[in-house]
Formats: sequence, structure tokens, C-alpha cells
Amino acid sequence: MKSSSSSSSFSSFLFYSHKERCLKMGRSVPFLLSSLGLTTIFSLILLFSPNPFKVMPKNDDPDDQKLLLMEPQKVEDNCDLFKGHWIPDLNMVSQYTNSSCVTIPDSKNCFRHGRVDRDFLNWRWKPEKCDLPSFDPHAFLEIVRGKTLAFVGDSVARNHMESLLCLLSKEEAPKDVYKDSEDRNRIWHFPVHDFTLKIIWTKFLVVGEERMTNGSSSGVYDLYLDKIDENWTRELHTIDYVVISDAHWFFRPIYLHVGSEVVACVFCNAPNITDRGVSFALRMAFRAALKHINHCKNCKNIVTMVRTFSPSHFENGAWDTGGNCNRTSPLGDEEINLETTDWELRNMQVEEVETARKEGGQRRRYGVLDITRAMLMRPDGHPSEHWGNKWMRGYNDCVHWCLPGPIDMWSDFLLAVLRKLV
Repeated sequence: MKSSSSSSSFSSFLFYSHKERCLKMGRSVPFLLSSLGLTTIFSLILLFSPNPFKVMPKNDDPDDQKLLLMEPQKVEDNCDLFKGHWIPDLNMVSQYTNSSCVTIPDSKNCFRHGRVDRDFLNWRWKPEKCDLPSFDPHAFLEIVRGKTLAFVGDSVARNHMESLLCLLSKEEAPKDVYKDSEDRNRIWHFPVHDFTLKIIWTKFLVVGEERMTNGSSSGVYDLYLDKIDENWTRELHTIDYVVISDAHWFFRPIYLHVGSEVVACVFCNAPNITDRGVSFALRMAFRAALKHINHCKNCKNIVTMVRTFSPSHFENGAWDTGGNCNRTSPLGDEEINLETTDWELRNMQVEEVETARKEGGQRRRYGVLDITRAMLMRPDGHPSEHWGNKWMRGYNDCVHWCLPGPIDMWSDFLLAVLRKLV
């Protein structure tokens, strides 16, 4: 690991009074010594107090106190929260456990399914030039009071929602109010704060249809780049904060359509059709999704955040050829490769957010949860064989993340970005 290089600002407040002592000494103390003592004290106050003559009024205004909860801990404005490294922190304690959070899905409950090592929990993300404030569930719930936040995406988006759900349950127990027949779309409500949390399932953000062969799934998809998946857009006008992510379903044979024309493909090896790769297909899907948000007439105050690509860490094979992820500690930042598809996808997503921000102007607010660099360093955070799937024995999960685990840090980013946008 590289050594941490951080800048810290310290302020000291000194209060010291000799009033009672001076009264007891009375006239027995020479006037010169008494004056010298008082002068020394006054000089120290001037030296160490940032504004010694400013009177701080008592703050009893509940609205002002709420603002204090919403304000972040001191973080330099020019600090890149997403560029840093993981540092060991033996004092770090997870805000929940696999037994205290009752909403952890079985497939993410790694300790229940035999994971023994726990050192992977004792690492903290350290930006290069500042500190990332830890997630504060009380402050978060105050920010989103009376609002709706939705995660839009695939099962990794749901993984993030499940992590946030556990973090918030420390402050208030959520109520499970909706689950569809396939358990893909879920709604939770926090009645005390009137906050609604959703996961809205979409594989591709745009309309995608799987080709069938003799009534069986083929694993080949047709994506229609000019048609947005209504499973998430039909609810968009009811959402205040949306976290959009997607990518892992794009790593399969795909044909890209605009109108009636096939314009490109991914992993297709078809004549007269150009294979443009995963990054191009994902870019077109994100571009279409963000354009839809910008043109949504009933989405006046929506805040949109894009969570960048979450890398998988299969070693010794792919997911279907015995690949695993059995590491027990993070990689150093010098060990990760930024010349991979993972980083290419991240860069593309950041570019599309910037384009959408410019097109949306003052009507729209955009932010990025740039988790890719940090998570490239965490091959130790996946369930691997500890996911308890009875139907896929022998296959390891190196895509999703253990709960608790390093994915909990995503909500540190989420809160920090929200504080800048609201």
C-alpha cells in the first residue's frame, strides 16, 4: 500500500480563567504580577482563538440544527474523493452485522455461508488529499425526509440498495411495502422520516428482448436504442433522487437497433454488421437514458446520480470455468490496471454524465458515484463460494459484494455527493 498523503486543518480553542484564583489572592499579590498573569492569558486567547472577539449566539432554531446535520465534515472543495487507496483500520467497526441487519439477502450473507476471515472489513477508503466522512444514517435520513430515492439497474444496483438499507436500519427500521412476483422490484418505507427507497429492475436501461430458439433462451439480445425501458421510466416523475447503473448484462451477444435498422453489435461475429464492443453499446444506452431524464417534463426537481462500473474479480478462470475470488485483503493502487475494459466503461459513464449535465443546464442536477477505482482494489469483497446458491453449486460469485463489506463505502460516496447536490 502507498503511504497516505493527507492534509489536515486543526483549530484550537483555549479557555482559561483565573478569576476565582485572583479573588482568593486579593491584595496579597503584587499588582505587577497580577497584571502580568492576566496579560499572558489574554495573549494566549488572542493567539489560539480564530476569532476571539466574535460572540457565538446560542442556536435553538430547529431548522438551523437540521442544516448542521446535512453539512459534511470538513472536506476540501478541491479534493477528489474517488482517488485514493484503502488503509488498514483496526478500530473500524461495521455499522451493522450479518445478524443485526435482518434484510440481508441470503446470497450476500457471506458469513452465514462459511466465510471465516473478517479482516477484509477492517479497511477504510482514504482519498489522497482529504478524509471521506463515514456514513451518517441520521444525517442521510434528514436530507431525504419526505422524498423518494430509487436505484435503477441490475442486481449490482440492488446490492447497493441492500447495503444502504442495512446502514439506515440502525437509525430506523424500514417497512417492506412492495415486492413483485419475481422479487426484482422492491419498495421500502421509513415512516418516521416519510422516506421511500426503491429498487427498479432494468437489464439495459433501454428495451431489450432475448431471442428464442425453439422456445428456449438463446442468450442473444436485441437492444432498441430509441426505446427506453418503461419499467423504470413510468415511475420517474415520482422520484426525487435516482441512482442509475448498469453494465454486466452487456457482456453477451447483442444486436443494436435504431428504428428498423441494425446499427452495430457486440460479440456477434455477423457479416455486414460492425462489432462496436461493450463500451459503445453501454454508452448508447446511458446516453438514451440521460436524454430521457433531461426531457422528462414532469421531473422538475429530480437529482440524478450515475454509479460507475463495479468490476468483477474472477481469477483462475471465468464464472463458468471455475473462476474464483478468494483473496482476503485489498490490492494496492499500484497493483490495479487502468488499461482494462473496467476503466474504459467508467470513463465513458463519466463523459456521458458531463454531456447530460451540459444539455440539462440549470434544469437538472447530476452527480457521479465514481466507485470503480476503489473497487478495482477489492477482490476480497465478493462472496466467491460463500453465497449459498443451491441451483448453481460449483459456481463462484465474484460480481456481487458481501454484506457487510466494502460495498458499504458506496453510501459514504452517496451521502457526500448528495450533500453537494441538495
